[in-house]
Amino acid sequence: MGFFIGTDVGGTFTDLWVSASDGQTQVFKSPTTADVLSGVIDAMQLAADAWQLEFNAFCAQIERFGHGTTVGLNALLTGNAAKTAVLTTRGFADTLEIGRLRRQTAGMNETEYTDAYLRNRFAPLVGRALVVEIDERIDVNGRIITPLDEPQARAALRALAAQGVEALAICTLWSTLNPQHEQRLRELALEEMPGVFVSLSHDISPAVGEYARMSTTAANAALGPLAGRYLQRLESQLRNAGMQVPVLMMTCSGGVLPTAVLTDRPAYALFSGPAGGVMGTLAIGEQIGLRNLLTTDIGGTSFDVGVIADGKPIMRSEIALAGADIRVHSIDVDSIGAGGGSIAAVEFGELKVGPRSAGANPGPACYGRGGLLPTATDADLVLGVLDADYFIGGRMRLDRDAAARAIEDYVARPLGMGLIEAAWGIREVLDSRMADLLRRMTVERGYDPRDFALFANGGAGPSHAWVLAAELGLDRFIVPAAATAVSAFGTGNSDLGFTTESPAYVRVRPGALPSEAQLERVSGALATAVRDVQRNLELAAARGRLEIERSVSIRFRGQTHHLDVPLHGDRFDAAAFRAATERFERDYEQLFGRGAAFSRAGYELLSVRAAGTGALPPPAQATRGEPPRAAGSRQVVFRDPAAPVQTAIWRAVFPAAGSVIDGPAVIEFPGQSVVVPPGARASADEFGNLHVDLRGAQ
Repeated sequence: MGFFIGTDVGGTFTDLWVSASDGQTQVFKSPTTADVLSGVIDAMQLAADAWQLEFNAFCAQIERFGHGTTVGLNALLTGNAAKTAVLTTRGFADTLEIGRLRRQTAGMNETEYTDAYLRNRFAPLVGRALVVEIDERIDVNGRIITPLDEPQARAALRALAAQGVEALAICTLWSTLNPQHEQRLRELALEEMPGVFVSLSHDISPAVGEYARMSTTAANAALGPLAGRYLQRLESQLRNAGMQVPVLMMTCSGGVLPTAVLTDRPAYALFSGPAGGVMGTLAIGEQIGLRNLLTTDIGGTSFDVGVIADGKPIMRSEIALAGADIRVHSIDVDSIGAGGGSIAAVEFGELKVGPRSAGANPGPACYGRGGLLPTATDADLVLGVLDADYFIGGRMRLDRDAAARAIEDYVARPLGMGLIEAAWGIREVLDSRMADLLRRMTVERGYDPRDFALFANGGAGPSHAWVLAAELGLDRFIVPAAATAVSAFGTGNSDLGFTTESPAYVRVRPGALPSEAQLERVSGALATAVRDVQRNLELAAARGRLEIERSVSIRFRGQTHHLDVPLHGDRFDAAAFRAATERFERDYEQLFGRGAAFSRAGYELLSVRAAGTGALPPPAQATRGEPPRAAGSRQVVFRDPAAPVQTAIWRAVFPAAGSVIDGPAVIEFPGQSVVVPPGARASADEFGNLHVDLRGAQ
């Protein structure tokens, strides 16, 4: 027996998806632990027990191990990353302090943005005391204006070593055109600070824009020692237990890579969990023939939304985190603090739900671990959506009385309402916040949500999807068989993937074409990016034909932000320039409205990007299942808190194809509960996915 495994470490639970060589799949969940590693091992022990194997025997039969984690993300958010210093050009030490106009609001939601008390809450990624100016200067054409002062650099490095600096970000001006000084500084650093982790800006973020380049390099450096230690410990422990294959880490751009390939660029895996969720949804959509997908994931801490249009995830070139803009090519996933652990509170007479979360410890009041504050999970338990005796497939018992006390004390009594009405209000507020994010990711970007299929993922996603679908005007939604662990499913099903960028800065006047020298510059940069992708995928042991997609970053002259436009072929000539700018203007008007494009400004080309994919053998998946079994009934609140409905309860692990259940019903899987409202109908396809038709819903 061989096993394909996908794992994802969330804020509350660590998820494990396992597919055996006979095609049978199972999902396991274990509480996330403070050291992260123990939670992964605990979940794997559950899987080994399910197949009646000793842990070492189970590990020895693993054929693929995909992994996603929030270790790096949490380290940056909490300030617990490695002690990091920055070396930069004389006169540019304040770059991280100054940032951009929105540095102190980057990553905030609309509620946080309007709260004056939250301004200046984010310190720079590296404090000014650890940013060191070096005498050197390269100009915009790559010429050395001021040679590197090596004695001064050595003295600065010795001083940093004495302060216990663990990581070093080197970011000099115009290194994207001439990296000579950055490369020499790395050599000096390794001589003066043995064992230090070094990141060079022209390697990590080779694009115009000194702030994003420096903040990305600083983030990468800060994560290096931490991510390296964690992944090394994980891989070492699993290899000692008998696993023969490498750990494949999910990257922000949606492919997996062996940890050895990501050793010097941990920032590329910063958003591995959300990216895994989108890739898992994409894999399911391909199975059932859908190409326009809205992927939602409601976990214990957050609500994540991604968009897949015409079979391709929508991408972004930067992510905003803790007040910093980090330039990493990433699947565009937006999140709000809205999950099962979101805390409900009455503030100034108004009910608010999230963004604060009870997390895994102490967790919601109903967990019985000392939590006293009411959460969305407590509300679902009181409303009848959850079964106190069958949470996570019966592996955890919930305390309904504790949930009721928390809601009564902190919501019902302050608002002068009954318990059920207060619990229903918590769910209504949470659903409204989530629906707003879905509209922001679709309508505000020029997409009609009715053209998309809504996928309900995460532990709480299937229980809220019927409301979210109705809010968007959709008549159906889909619950994958692995919905509760879709990010883990994605890490276990994604192909090898590597994305890289190469600088190609070109300014073009209105009505003009780039010169031959400029066109050659872009073509050369494109060839460099393609070679880098090929080399890294070969290091990752990719076999067979590689697929490489190419794109160029374009903006109107004088603008700050850009769009990425696909390119076809390796040569960038005048015809390719015309095609790229025409596509840029079409995309621009779709995003900002007809007539918004302004070609009379001219264009700026910033960089080119290559994204490569190397196919991996997909896990086998069974196409057989078992009919859902009846498990009684209970009162569930749907639209009216004063009129609970007697609702049939069903249980399933992998529903057989053709299984049909009419609402009102709650279908309980291990780790998720699918709510089918009155008048709706749920039917299972051959892959165990539930399609819930809402056209008759009341």
